[in-house]
Amino acid sequence: MELQHRQFALTPAMAPQVPDVSIVMPCLDEAQSLPHCVGNALEALARLRTELNLSGEIVIADNGSTDGSQAIATMLGARVVPIARRGYGAALGGGCEAALGRYIVMGDCDGSYDFTEGVAMVAKLEGGFDLCMGSRFSGGIARGAMPWKNRYIGNPALTGILNLFFRSGISDAHCGLRAIRKDAFQRLRLTGSGMEFASEMVIKGALLNLRTTEVPATLLPDLRGRPPHLRPWRDGWRHLRYLFMLSPTWVFGVPGSVALAAAAAILLVAALHSLGVLQTVPFGESWIVIGALLATVGHMAGVMAIASHIHGVRAGYRLPKPWLSRRRRLLTLEGCVIGGLSMIGTAIATMMGVAVYWGAASFAALPSILPVALAGVTAAIGLQTLFGGFLLAVIGGNEASFLGDGGERRA
Repeated sequence: MELQHRQFALTPAMAPQVPDVSIVMPCLDEAQSLPHCVGNALEALARLRTELNLSGEIVIADNGSTDGSQAIATMLGARVVPIARRGYGAALGGGCEAALGRYIVMGDCDGSYDFTEGVAMVAKLEGGFDLCMGSRFSGGIARGAMPWKNRYIGNPALTGILNLFFRSGISDAHCGLRAIRKDAFQRLRLTGSGMEFASEMVIKGALLNLRTTEVPATLLPDLRGRPPHLRPWRDGWRHLRYLFMLSPTWVFGVPGSVALAAAAAILLVAALHSLGVLQTVPFGESWIVIGALLATVGHMAGVMAIASHIHGVRAGYRLPKPWLSRRRRLLTLEGCVIGGLSMIGTAIATMMGVAVYWGAASFAALPSILPVALAGVTAAIGLQTLFGGFLLAVIGGNEASFLGDGGERRA
């Protein structure tokens, strides 16, 4: 197949100055499979020319090969871009940055994907989409191309969690064959160096509301005579932790909301019992301490959720939540300082009242720890609000207004 396609190789003199499409492959010691992949990519370029009238180039993002892959790629007409930072994501991201085309088709350099299927993806980009994913589950997986634990456990589970967290609507978030507009790729500001790069692209695409679609893709057996670079358990964990790191709602917001709801229920029941409204309750005084703990933890989680969200907005890969944008005037350092000091003052006044009552009762044991617990919770939340305000100001670019005056425009 290599000899058959070598007549289409793009020499430096023949290559277009500004190609429309760049086919990017990450490469680390792929001398065995590289001739097939470049030949297949050349076939894809020929189809792009005849079917869509688009020119193209092949970019090999070399991650430090020592088996002569660079020379093979150059001989076959590809452009080799050395990437010093190690890792699958680092190589792929560096290759995409170096790509000259306004459309990028990316795929692995092991023969597992048919680059001619990228023609349909580029057609989707021509039709107005920003990102086109391949779906191996709709296109087909050849026998022996994917381990059973990846096919039936890993990929469905990780894709399901990704869709739950980010509502991307993608059926196969980890397909290695995909196409993206170069300007959309630059907007994503991808940073992942490992296999989590695949998830990061889909996640940030969903966060920025990129117009995303899918086409079927076929997964073929690996042509290399050595084990793949992918390590299912290690890389699966890297994917999973990345999903949580980019989802402050699920890492902080949901647990924090549950904690606050539980705290409110416990403390409300305790207050009603203390006032004589409820005669019996299913728990005693010790539960008030648990309720106070849950309240402070829930508030802290809420502050961390907002801080993580603001960081994403400031970094440019997340759009501000509408409800936060509507409260921009309240999300300021001054607002947090005033609110925090007010709660601390309220807590101090409550404790002074408790002290007066205690003294009037000849310093006998209080009938309930509820007033002290509520004062402690109020003080703790006030301090967290005060300190959290300064943290949010730092994350927000050392500005008193956390989202700035034009958060939406910058995002």
